[in-house]
Amino acid sequence: MTYDAIVIGGGPAGASAALMLARSGWLVALVEKKEFPRRKVCGEFISATNFSLLREFGVADQFLERAGPEIRRVGLFAGDCVLDSPMPQPWAGAGRWGRALGRESLDLLLLQAAERAGVSLWQPWNVKDIRRTRDDFACALSARDARKELTARIVIAAHGSWETGTLPTQIARPHDPADLLAFKAHFTGSGLPKDLMPLLVFPGGYGGMVHTDGGRVSLSCCIRRDVMEQCRSMQRNRRAAEAVFQHIRTACRGIGEALAGAHLDGAWLSAGPIRPGIRNGYADGIFLVGNAAGEAHPIVAEGISMAIQSAWLLCNRLIANEDDLASPTALARIGTVYAADWRASFATRIRAASLFAQVAQRPNAAAVAVTLLRRFPAILTIGAKLSGKARMPVVPPSHNLA
Repeated sequence: MTYDAIVIGGGPAGASAALMLARSGWLVALVEKKEFPRRKVCGEFISATNFSLLREFGVADQFLERAGPEIRRVGLFAGDCVLDSPMPQPWAGAGRWGRALGRESLDLLLLQAAERAGVSLWQPWNVKDIRRTRDDFACALSARDARKELTARIVIAAHGSWETGTLPTQIARPHDPADLLAFKAHFTGSGLPKDLMPLLVFPGGYGGMVHTDGGRVSLSCCIRRDVMEQCRSMQRNRRAAEAVFQHIRTACRGIGEALAGAHLDGAWLSAGPIRPGIRNGYADGIFLVGNAAGEAHPIVAEGISMAIQSAWLLCNRLIANEDDLASPTALARIGTVYAADWRASFATRIRAASLFAQVAQRPNAAAVAVTLLRRFPAILTIGAKLSGKARMPVVPPSHNLA
């Protein structure tokens, strides 16, 4: 069971990385612990900046056939404030506006494309351990009562950041009252304008809404753990997600109007705490992509975009330097350059997202911001541009680093 690369995690980052490497002739194993299709806490919006990559992956037509309507306006629902402003004009190479597609559809679409490219899919298998040998890495896998060991010269961690585990690239942190917990649900029969994606600002958190596939509207939000517990204590007969939904619907007039007469489609999902911030894209010989490498606050709705684009950044470097990957020194050199590429591409939107999230969570700061936005709604357009919705990552062309 020897491969050129083992990718851990079958979400957008992992599937994109596996697909790119396989199409370049690599022998790739992709390990995913969950059965697909599966729902997942996620805002589901994909910026138009990714469409050139989806075309490169061979899935753009399928995505466009299934995704929700084009999103041409960004908005704000905060208290009694309901505003909107144009979405920034997409990068010229994109040619379209961003759209949303449910993760149960998007993840399967990318994973099936990876399989068609020749990726060996291990699903549902879980990577329990990674150890460095003299010439490669050995990954111990488990699935129910079965055990396997795969080896490869390259390991790519695309397992996200919200779940803890035993791998050296997974993060374990104690619970904190300020942790942000995430919730998501779909609704049918919504009155939300089809081309509008509003930001939701409410005491203790933030969220967003967008039309996705199947005539549904996706509502996702993050809320501080201590505020969520207060919501539950005030509504003792409600589950956590229901209490949070009641909290934000009361706090945002726009939500009540958009969902008047709408119906919940499926159960609420919850996850977290989220782990915003920049991490090391290369650690102990292992490359990290997607949320494992770093993530922005979901307030900017760029999680899927950053996942796909980070895989693209890494794989361009790996493919260009394929002949040198047997050397640990060469791996470290590629890791250093990839980490620099990653920061150049995403650090600005992560910092912008952190600023927006801090303002949203502080009532006094949020009130000042809302007053300013009432006078100058075009600031919403500027914020969307800062979050990365107008251009692809700009990095030096891939080249051999030897």
